[in-house]
Amino acid sequence: MAMTGVLRPGHAQIRVLDMEESVQFYTQVMGFMETGRDSSGRVYFKCRQEHDHNSIVLRQADHAGMDFFGFKVSDKSTLEELDQKLQAAGVKTERMPAGEMLETGERVRFQIPTGHTIELFAEKTCVGSICGYNDPDVDVIDGPGIRPVRMDHALIYGGDIDGNLKLFTEILGFSLVERVKLEDGNTDLGTWLTCSTKAHDLAMVRHSEDAKLHHVSFMMESWEQVLRAADILSRNRVSIDIGPTRHGITQGTTIYFFDPSGNRLETFAGGYQWYPDMPPITWSWEEVGRGIFYHDRKLNEAFLSVLT
Repeated sequence: MAMTGVLRPGHAQIRVLDMEESVQFYTQVMGFMETGRDSSGRVYFKCRQEHDHNSIVLRQADHAGMDFFGFKVSDKSTLEELDQKLQAAGVKTERMPAGEMLETGERVRFQIPTGHTIELFAEKTCVGSICGYNDPDVDVIDGPGIRPVRMDHALIYGGDIDGNLKLFTEILGFSLVERVKLEDGNTDLGTWLTCSTKAHDLAMVRHSEDAKLHHVSFMMESWEQVLRAADILSRNRVSIDIGPTRHGITQGTTIYFFDPSGNRLETFAGGYQWYPDMPPITWSWEEVGRGIFYHDRKLNEAFLSVLT
């Protein structure tokens, strides 16, 4: 499958309550590499196998949550084309100038029907992974913390997830991979979308409040690395929501936990490979517990109610 259009999740800007405490957590517990600080006080990070300058940006604020989630597109002409498509569909877009984020080119910013701010960008300085490009060694987990491979996806909560689905599939070229139905058997409770061959690059759940973040997820390479992450989280007395366990939806293995500001994060491994000829998978309301947490076969209250 040729990779064109929207390529993958590219960055998330997360609000934190105490910057230095958060920097300590994201470097020493998460194992991210700090790549810069800008004049507004934002701090930038990347994961060990990411090639771009940054994927996580922290901004100090008086309440936790996510400012925006960005996707990288294949080139500048694609950025222009998608901007035109959004505007033709009645979506108001804003151009964020190159350099407004460190080492990042011009971005197209817009709001989706659930109130979340989404960005598209084509250019970000390539600083390379820890292996390099010439005669590289195999990547070995060393250094402090969990050390994920990359930022993988986000789960957002809001009201009009049907409008979101239409925007992402009909304008941005995403595909519906899985969905969960409500009791009526027709209305979507949640949808899982991909712009690649992954099981999901973005997920959405219907909720009474708009613009809510459930979690930002980071990819591990194996179930064993998820278990290693659990040991590191427990050693550092991190608040764990649930896990280690497995999802029925996407079939990935997971731990959910909270950063010091209360933002939920996830380590995620596995999940199947998706191709365009595969029909969407549908989960009934009666089986939603097994879909989310395959081993427990039920949802916990914090997973449903704690949002930022």
